[in-house]
Amino acid sequence: MHTVLIDDDSTSIFLMKLLLERENFSETITAFQSAQEALEYLQNALPDQLPHVILLDLNMPVMNGWQFLDALRPEAPELLGNCRIYILTSSLAHTDRARAEQNPLVTRLIHKPLDRKQLDGIREDARAL
Repeated sequence: MHTVLIDDDSTSIFLMKLLLERENFSETITAFQSAQEALEYLQNALPDQLPHVILLDLNMPVMNGWQFLDALRPEAPELLGNCRIYILTSSLAHTDRARAEQNPLVTRLIHKPLDRKQLDGIREDARAL
């Protein structure tokens, strides 16, 4: 399985990678501290290079998670059958949850920090692909 992490915080990326590796979640983990870089990567990826899971932070400078999702819409047909996108956020805003539920690209909103139980749920979702 291939997982993409998108978070501007290097500590969050380090901790998520550590958890994913400890739980043998992915064979490949690709991390980006910029949503723009991640978007360019996904737009240029060949179909077999697309990740199975994207873990996306919402609050980032330059391009936030919502802007990333909006920019990703043209790639939706390729992604929807092959990839699950999870928003990871520390926000408790009900508007974020409602917005995530309405976005067809988003599988689920998960509150940080990511834990083993949440990761098991993501693993089950990814197996359904």
